[in-house]
Amino acid sequence: MVDVASNINLSPTHSKDAIQMALDLAYKQALSHTEGHLADYIPELALMNPDRLGLAVMTAKGRLYTVGDVNEPFTIQSISKAFSYCLALELVGAEKVRARVGVEPSGDAFNAIEFDPVTRCPFNPMVNAGAITVAGILRDVYQQDAFEKVLERFSKAASRQLELDESVYLSEKATGHRNRAISHLLCASGVLAEPVDEAVDLYFRLCSIRVTATDLAIMAATFANMGENPVTGEEVFELKAIRDTLAVMYSCGMYDFSGSWICDTGIPAKSGVGGGVIGVVNRQLGIGSFAPRLDEKGNSVQGVIAIKSLSDELGLHTFECSNTGSSFVEQLIR
Repeated sequence: MVDVASNINLSPTHSKDAIQMALDLAYKQALSHTEGHLADYIPELALMNPDRLGLAVMTAKGRLYTVGDVNEPFTIQSISKAFSYCLALELVGAEKVRARVGVEPSGDAFNAIEFDPVTRCPFNPMVNAGAITVAGILRDVYQQDAFEKVLERFSKAASRQLELDESVYLSEKATGHRNRAISHLLCASGVLAEPVDEAVDLYFRLCSIRVTATDLAIMAATFANMGENPVTGEEVFELKAIRDTLAVMYSCGMYDFSGSWICDTGIPAKSGVGGGVIGVVNRQLGIGSFAPRLDEKGNSVQGVIAIKSLSDELGLHTFECSNTGSSFVEQLIR
C-alpha cells in the first residue's frame, strides 16, 4: 500500500477556493446541531465521543479538502454494504446477485425482518438482510479467506491498509441476535446458503472495519472516478459494478429516509451507525463525513446537514436545473 500522505494533492492553506469555502460553511452549519443519539444497541458504539465532527472531500483528480476531525477513527458499519455489493456484482455478475438480493427501496428500517413477499429475497443490499446475503455471496466465492480478500479491496479503495476494530467486532458478535435471526430466515427462504453463522460473522467483521472521514472521501472518490483510486491511480472496482451500486445507493442508501435525501441532495449516498456518511458525485468528487449522533432513521444528524449544505452550495444535485454548480466543480478539479 502506498504512503497516502505523500500522494494526496492537499488544498492550499494560504488561500481558500470554492470547495474549501463550501466545506467550511457546511461544517459551521452542522456544528450547532447537537441533537441525536449514539448507536447504543451496539455497546461499544455507545462509548464514542458524541462531539466529533469531520468532513472531507476528494476530487476525481485527487485533491483533498478537509475540516474538523477527519483523522478520528471509527467503524465503517453499514457503509461497507455499498462496497461489498459492488464487489459481489463484480465477482459473480449482476444476474446472480439480483437472483438473491433485490434493488427496490423497502420503506422499512435498516434492521427490519421483512423480505419481498413475491421473491422472498431481501428488498435491497443496503438493508441488513440484503447485506448479510451479499456477505454470504462473498463467503461462497472466497471461502475462508473472505474477510482478508474483501479487506484488501477496501484498503485499495482507501489507499491505505485498513484494519478490523476488534472490540467493536466482538461487541456486535455478542449482541447481534436480530441479525442472526434474519440470517436463519434467509436460509429458510433459500437465499442464504449454509453455514449461516459464517456469513453473519463476515457481515459483523465488515461492519467493524476502522476508517476515518478522509478514508471515506477517498473511497467515495474511487467510485466517482469510475473505479480508479484518485490517489494511487490503481483500478479498484469495475465500472459496470459501480454503475449498479450507485443506482442502488441513490434509491436505498439512506434507509427509509432515502426519498427525502434524494429530493434534498440528489447525491448517491450511504450511511452507517458508526456516524459515517459517504456521498458520490459521479466523475467529480467523493464526500466523507463523520459525526456519531444519529437521528431516528439511523443516519448521522450532522452528516446529513453538512452534505445537504455542500450540495446546495456547489450545485451537486443530479437534477440541478442549471447544473452550474457541477460544471463549476468540474472546472475546479481539472
